[in-house]
Amino acid sequence: MDDLTPRKIVEELDKYIIGQGDAKRAVAIALRNRWRRKRLPDELRDEVLPKNILMIGPTGVGKTEIARRLARLTNAPFIKVEASKFTEVGYVGRDVESMIRDLTELAVNMIKSELFEQVNEKAKAQAEERLLDLLLPKPRRASAPSASSAVDVLESGDTSTSAAVETREKLRELLRQGKLDTRYVDIKVKEKIMPFGVVSNMGMEDLEKNLKEMLGSMLPEKKKHRKVKVPEALRLLTREEAAKMIDIEKVTQEAVTRTEQAGIVFIDEVDKVAGKASHGPDISREGVQRDLLPIVEGSTVSTKYGPVHTDHILFVAAGAFHVAKPSDLIPELQGRFPIRVELDSLGKNEFIRILTEPRNALIKQYCALLATESVTLSFQDDAIDKIAQISEYVNEQTENIGARRLQTVLERLLEDISFNAPEMAGTEISIDAAHVEKVLNDIVEDKDLSRYIL
Repeated sequence: MDDLTPRKIVEELDKYIIGQGDAKRAVAIALRNRWRRKRLPDELRDEVLPKNILMIGPTGVGKTEIARRLARLTNAPFIKVEASKFTEVGYVGRDVESMIRDLTELAVNMIKSELFEQVNEKAKAQAEERLLDLLLPKPRRASAPSASSAVDVLESGDTSTSAAVETREKLRELLRQGKLDTRYVDIKVKEKIMPFGVVSNMGMEDLEKNLKEMLGSMLPEKKKHRKVKVPEALRLLTREEAAKMIDIEKVTQEAVTRTEQAGIVFIDEVDKVAGKASHGPDISREGVQRDLLPIVEGSTVSTKYGPVHTDHILFVAAGAFHVAKPSDLIPELQGRFPIRVELDSLGKNEFIRILTEPRNALIKQYCALLATESVTLSFQDDAIDKIAQISEYVNEQTENIGARRLQTVLERLLEDISFNAPEMAGTEISIDAAHVEKVLNDIVEDKDLSRYIL
């Protein structure tokens, strides 16, 4: 974080997202403020609350991607939720606190993965020893059924101690060279067997999950015999050995801390719960806002890992606001999103840049995918210009889905090439504007057809 100045954050976001400078600056400042807060005196640190952000803009302009890339920069727990999926307490559906529980679960898995990486080499070495024991039991277990497989491989009948050590090392070398990958071994895998299934109605996922965890903790772990190939056995044994080296209690504590201090929640479609409804299926929209309010302003949510305080979690809300307006949100919730940024609609010029400039540009992706089939694909400048022009036109004539339109257009354009690629190994294909027009022109001119295809 020391090196992530606001300018540097914007530069990193520019590598993947075209335009939207105001939104990038806003999230960069919000992220830097977290770094600044950690350096404040204790008595002031807890008083500084995050400045939550409300992004306003049509679909496909980069709202979600900005927040997701921001989380990746700092390795922060990040979750995206749709406000329209939640319902007011008392209605069937997900309650808003579930987003914090999901965020905490995500943080736990992140930290487990990080720790697994740290102990992976040691765990793999121990797993290798266990696997060698299965492939070549020690002399006192020479009569075990699996011993024959090692004897077959090495054609060695000497079971003396020195010969056994030498045989084991030869077997280790074969294992590392992958020459035993087709052999099967019997291993014991720990598992918890549920005595019955928990069937829940829609919106009761949290209850079902909690019931399974509660019942699972009451049941003893059983070991099940599995016959698997050597690479799979090594993977399972490595995971088991790594799990022994990780302190779950420390993982839990770190996960809760990271969630509270670095978590980012992206609430999409917040405009769908704006406004008031006196009857009908939308009656709980204002109730969802009121349930969101304490979470956003700071409260304590009970999770299976302990209480999680939401005071310093960064909330980024987003919506198109075509029908509703930000002022249609309840005043209390409006006040909890003091930073508002409006994202620009994308046109032809932005589409050209999106196709070519980012590190994960669509043109680069398709060229790389077809290169796996030994097909060299290239796009001339006039083809890229034409693709951008068609995407802009279709957005104007049908629904404006922003940069996502580029994917539908490219998929249609390259459909035949992608299908026939396995039979075209060694071929070089150059896409020009004439080819783009030939493939797409009829569809674009038929508005009814383009609604379904593009």
